[in-house]
Amino acid sequence: MVWKIPLFRCYADENDVNAVAKVIRRGEYWAIGPEIEEFEKKIAKFIGTKYALTFNSGTSALHTLLLAYNIRDKEVIVPSFTFISTANAVLLAGGKPVFAETEEETFGLDADDVKKRITSSTKAIINIHYGGFPSRDTKKLKDIADSNNIILIDDAAESFGASIDKRKIGTFAHSTMLSFCQSKIISTGEGGAIVTDSREIYEKAKLIRSHGRVELDEDYFSSAKDNDYIVVGYNYRMPSMLAALGISQLRKADKLIYLRRRKADYLNKKLSKIKGVTALKEPKGHYSVYQMFTIKLQDEKKRDALQRHLIKKGVMAKVYFNPAHLKTLYTKDYGYKKGDLPKTEALSTRVLTLPFYAHINKKELDYIVNSIKEFFEEDLK
Repeated sequence: MVWKIPLFRCYADENDVNAVAKVIRRGEYWAIGPEIEEFEKKIAKFIGTKYALTFNSGTSALHTLLLAYNIRDKEVIVPSFTFISTANAVLLAGGKPVFAETEEETFGLDADDVKKRITSSTKAIINIHYGGFPSRDTKKLKDIADSNNIILIDDAAESFGASIDKRKIGTFAHSTMLSFCQSKIISTGEGGAIVTDSREIYEKAKLIRSHGRVELDEDYFSSAKDNDYIVVGYNYRMPSMLAALGISQLRKADKLIYLRRRKADYLNKKLSKIKGVTALKEPKGHYSVYQMFTIKLQDEKKRDALQRHLIKKGVMAKVYFNPAHLKTLYTKDYGYKKGDLPKTEALSTRVLTLPFYAHINKKELDYIVNSIKEFFEEDLK
């Protein structure tokens, strides 16, 4: 379908085009080029961590992180209100995902419910920062993890640049995953990274990312020498042209976030006048980057009807997220069923994500708002 207003649009300028073209025209170092290390250093500096490591996707980054922490045969507490890869990465690393409830204020893991699910087999907790909003229970979850001697990992795929009390998401958990997929705050099309202060995890992840290879002074493609391989690994590396794009995107990250927040403020003010629509609000000290703009409706019937109405108007509206624990993989192979997470299941019936991107214009925002107004006005007739 050709949408009048799509769910997202990628932001790019000539600097992005030139950055990628420069690598292509160079004719060498399309892999393991100097842009990789430069991008990693700039990510670490932006977030405020000692180390950053790039990957070909956020899923690869999270999978690698879980392998580095050796969660095999252990339980990892995860949200069900998330993209499926948060839970699937645990399976890929040989662990067992244990789904926990989501709180309704910022759509992060509910710390009180997490406490109830910790067992002697729990190795880690994965929290998410939904749609650019720092999770309400971030600090509580870190305290819970530390007091139980378990790992806290942040899935910050949607929240690059978000912060709590001026401290960036990526500095609270023991390690954090970032995503640079096409709909994210900064994008490389596909891509991801991990950030951490742990030298041990950084070194392990570096091995896993590239076949378990011990790197020499020269990169693999430039050296005639043979490398040693000391663990089983993958080819999860980011190409050089994507890192070049990432560097260019990162230079305007603050601008993109500013634009998103300004547009979100406009949309919030307009939607606040429509009875029956509730948008997420920032808790005190929280700084959201609005990777998505999600509203809550009264119930599933109203939500679904509004979604159908918007689609008819050419406005792409999508449910983020239906519960992961109710996907066929988890009901069929792992025994999860409806009713296991009543709060999450109820929340998922009421949410609807509207089109949103840094360069969405006033005309598009007004069209979205007016389409929603039209729906509620027709409903009153």
